[in-house]
Parts: sequence; structure tokens; C-alpha cells
Amino acid sequence: MTAGVVDGAEHQVRVRAEWLEQTVTAIFAALDFVPADAHSIAAALVDADLRGVRSHGVMLVPMYVERLLAGGVTRERQVEVLYDAGAALVVDALGGMGQLSSPQAMGLAIDRAGRFGIGLVSVRRAHHFGAASRWAMQAAEAGCLGIAMSNTTPLMPAPGGAERIVGNNPLAVAVPTEAGVEIVLDMALSAVALGKVRMAASAGREIPDTWATDATGTPTTSADAALLGMLLPAAGHKGFGLALIVDILTGVLSGGGWGDQVRPLYREPDRPNDCAHLFLAIDPALLGGITEFRARTSQLAERVRTSATAPGVDRLHVPGELEADQAEFQLREGVLLEKAGLDGLVEAARIVGAQIRESGL
Repeated sequence: MTAGVVDGAEHQVRVRAEWLEQTVTAIFAALDFVPADAHSIAAALVDADLRGVRSHGVMLVPMYVERLLAGGVTRERQVEVLYDAGAALVVDALGGMGQLSSPQAMGLAIDRAGRFGIGLVSVRRAHHFGAASRWAMQAAEAGCLGIAMSNTTPLMPAPGGAERIVGNNPLAVAVPTEAGVEIVLDMALSAVALGKVRMAASAGREIPDTWATDATGTPTTSADAALLGMLLPAAGHKGFGLALIVDILTGVLSGGGWGDQVRPLYREPDRPNDCAHLFLAIDPALLGGITEFRARTSQLAERVRTSATAPGVDRLHVPGELEADQAEFQLREGVLLEKAGLDGLVEAARIVGAQIRESGL
């Protein structure tokens, strides 16, 4: 067993967060990323696991490693500004890791929001950026209302269809309050993220028949069949429609990939992913005042928490509160991983020749 393991169950194990971040950093350093960039990638992935978003955490490392070794991802560090209209910019990520291009893009959006009240950065030729909430929260931590979204390779059919037409296209919004960044919505527009189906498949578990279809468009409980089929949209036609709009706001607006121009992450590792992102920062300081805004959002959060509960419900939460509680718990008790995911991480380290701490060392 690997060093850093705290405890485990039949299919899951808890791993110390510091060991996990050190291990992922070592893997990307072995792939010739400079130490600061390797750490930035690792921190973003471990943060997703800490918040309980395991489908966007370190389980992605083997896929990233495969794509980096095959040439489907570049090691570009800096985005290239293609168009600058003051409050809005278009940038080219040059096929680099989304965990490196995204903080730069949102940083530009925050800067322009400070000057114009709003900053919008559209990103083309991008790669998967992990959990969208991290980039929305970057803006909220700077005092702005932050929005981040991405398109993905088509995974969902149109209502009644049997062909992948649009991705599950994640969308995140983060809102500062008097208590900090307290309201965080992060959602894929499918019933669940594809990563959760992959986690079920790797663990040999069935999935609810509301998650996905097989290749014929028939709902299935088989995770393996779902991987060959299609994800179902959240809320049916509403989720599909919103995913289509996100494709427009990211790929079409940026001049980047949209629809099936966005390539799969788990196939064709030598081909660029070519997804697109949109980052938006709104500065309340230039739109009436940050103090009043924070007070009003805090009042809204408290109104949600103190609203009437249904029978058997003890506590109500605002979006993002459960994830924040999870992060605090897992920092203390260890990060919960699938054992298959931990094994994949250790194998990725072996493939790239990264030195990681093993038990007994």
C-alpha cells in the first residue's frame, strides 16, 4: 500500500491530501513541467477531490499523462491574446493544460472587471480544465461575481434523439458574501458528469437508469454500456437547451471548437481536445458597491438556510456549502479515492518515472 494512506474500505481508501498533492506534482514534473506549473496542476486536481468532486480530481491524471505522452496536449505555459476590446478578450490557449490557461484567463477577466466593471475572456484551442468551480471561485475570492464554463465533446442526444449532439458542458458561478466565497454553483448539464460513470465502471458498479443510455438510446444501468452510449441531459429538454447555449458562448463565440469539433478526452490521445472556455468576472464595486453586495448575498444565503424544512430534514444548504464542508473534513481525515483511482495514479507515476513515497520508506 502507498504511503499516505489513512484507512480504506472494500473499494475506497483515504489518502492524506499533502501526499496526494506531492505525488501529482511529481508526476507532472517528470513530464517536464516547471515545478510551479506542476504544482498548479496538482493543486487544482486535489482541490476537486477535497471538495468531493472526484470525477474531476486525480482520477484524471492517467488520461492527462497519456495525452501528454501522445502529443494531444502541449506544454505551453502562456495564453496568447488574439483580440483585446478592453472589457472583452479572445485568447488562444495553444493546446496547453487547462489548469494553466484557466487561471491566466480568469486573471485577465478580473483585471478588466476592475477597470470596466465587467471582464469577459473567451478561450479557444483549450484543453480540459477540471472543475469549473475553481475558476469561478478565483474571481469570487477577488471580490467579483465569477462565472466559468466550457464545452466538451458531444455526449448527449437532443430530446428523443439517438446521436451525440452536444457536450455536458459544465457551468459554474461563485458569489462573494460577508463570510467569503459562500455560494458556489458548479454543474454539468448532464444528469451526472461522465467521470462518475467512469468511476462506476472502474469499480464494477451499476448506475441509475436516469444517468445514461446505451448506444441505441435506451436507458441503461450498465456503466460499461453507458460509456459506449450517451449521457442523459439534466432536466430533459431544459438541460439540453442550456448545454447548446454554453456551446455557443464558448466554442462558437471564441472561434474555437464546438460540437463534434471538440475531440474526446479518452480516445485519440494524439489529437488536440480543442475545447473552448468562457470566463466572466463582474465587479460589484463598480456597480453599486461591494459592501452592500456582500451584505445582500449573505442575507440571501441566510434566507435559504433558515427557510422551512420538509419532514425529516434537519438542515438546508446554499450551493457549494456541502463541498466546503467536505473539503474541511477531508483535509483533516484524508481524501477519499476509489482504490482503482489510487492504483491508476501510482501506475501513472511509474510510467513517467516519477519518484513517490511508498510504504516502508
